[in-house]
Amino acid sequence: MASIASARYGKDNVRVYKVERDEKTGVQTVTEMTVCVLLEGAIETSYTKADNSVVVATDSMKNTVYIKAKEHPVTPPELFGSILGTHFIETYSHLTAAHIKIVTHRWTRMTIDGKPHPHSFYRDGAETRNVEVVARKGKGLEIRSGIAGLLVLKSTGSQFHGFVRDEYTTLPEVWDRILSTEVDANWSWKTYPNIAAVSAAVPKFDKAFDDARDITMKTFAEEDSPSVQNTMYKMCEYIMEAVPEVENVDYSLPNKHYFEIDLSWHKGLKNTGMDAEVYAPQSGPNGLIKVTVARSQTAAKL
Repeated sequence: MASIASARYGKDNVRVYKVERDEKTGVQTVTEMTVCVLLEGAIETSYTKADNSVVVATDSMKNTVYIKAKEHPVTPPELFGSILGTHFIETYSHLTAAHIKIVTHRWTRMTIDGKPHPHSFYRDGAETRNVEVVARKGKGLEIRSGIAGLLVLKSTGSQFHGFVRDEYTTLPEVWDRILSTEVDANWSWKTYPNIAAVSAAVPKFDKAFDDARDITMKTFAEEDSPSVQNTMYKMCEYIMEAVPEVENVDYSLPNKHYFEIDLSWHKGLKNTGMDAEVYAPQSGPNGLIKVTVARSQTAAKL
């Protein structure tokens, strides 16, 4: 006999823009987000018995996002996600968990004639600040913060050699290469017991994001990288040192390859090795390296 092993449903791609106006200074601050809400609980009969009496309409979820955005701060997203998640499990007794994902899109304030403009902004890349909050009835709030879409490149200071060589290997060893990747980094916080605890931690969330972003770029730029694996492990270590409340850090880094072009066929033109200046950017296939680094049990006990 068949039975439901797990189920959740909700509203995806809820786009929200909020403007906050400082009447004294005339400065406006804007936030644009894409929100996803998924709910769990005693909803099985909506699947097995066509019983819609247990269904909170996804349109109502969308409306809730807009209303809560009006009633509460939307920054930092860790707080707003916690507000949304807590609302759903406290308002509907048959729901046991709410999964909230918030993607915050970049709007950077313009500088005009050397001064920050009070109400004009520009989109300076596809990078986003992402937050996932899981509110579980009686079990607190699980929060995962992250960076996605941060495209970085350095034209030297990367190497890769000493790897397994066998009958399948054609890749040459290199001691200097272009390194480029699109950063997807996340860090998971200790579980917060309630919304009050999240509110008390608000100053830490923005600082952690700034620290993680700075650490990622500084380590990427300054290290003569022996491998993506080793570099990303160091990034994880540095973030956990900077943010003691974080329990683990994970990275997913795809290689964005740039291959030398042999132009020797044209009048002996040198464009390989130390003479390489013109490269062909590749779309695929590409390497993909992932890691999750957690605090050791020994460190946790100490």
